Amino acid sequence: MNRTRTHFSLVVGALLLGATLAGGVAGAVAAPHSALSNRQEFHDDMRKLWEDHITWTRLAIVAFAADLDDLGPTLDRLLQNQDDIGAAVAPFYGEAAGDALAGLLREHIDGAVAVLVAARDNPAGLDDALDAWYVNGEEIADFLHEANPRFWPGEELRQMMRHHLDLTLAEATARLQGDFVADIAAYEEVHIQILEMADMLSSGIIRQFPSKFAG
Repeated sequence: MNRTRTHFSLVVGALLLGATLAGGVAGAVAAPHSALSNRQEFHDDMRKLWEDHITWTRLAIVAFAADLDDLGPTLDRLLQNQDDIGAAVAPFYGEAAGDALAGLLREHIDGAVAVLVAARDNPAGLDDALDAWYVNGEEIADFLHEANPRFWPGEELRQMMRHHLDLTLAEATARLQGDFVADIAAYEEVHIQILEMADMLSSGIIRQFPSKFAG
């Protein structure tokens, strides 16, 4: 188990024993009042965060494939999204756990960049880059499962993360090969799948912490 996951397990274990996980950290979420006051708004906020994830990932793929000048700012915005996702769970699991999740998600983006670079410039290193990327995906799934084992089943999360990576890889491969019809079709699948994952995550939090929501 890597150090990030070990740290997360300790943090979550202590927090779950404490009974009040959201107190004092509501300001860390992007839209604290609406997110904690209404189930539907929280559901929609979670969808927006993960739609940002795939949108900025797509724009980064496009910029990379075409060697556009906006690649750097686009990657910066994509990395900010990982921090936003971490902040969205902090009111429930604590700031340290939110930071740890953001760190794993940032590794997810770094891994995606490594895959793109290898695919274009170093085909011999592509398998290693892919292996590392998929391992990180499993770490994210396991990390979330440890936070909410009842409503976020481990194997289901692993399958969702693998599917997300598979679809993103298909999108990136089609873009790099100039097959824009396949590229667009892959992105449509990515979009549908990420909404399913976002809904699972928001539903799991609402069911784990029903007293934090009204409506």
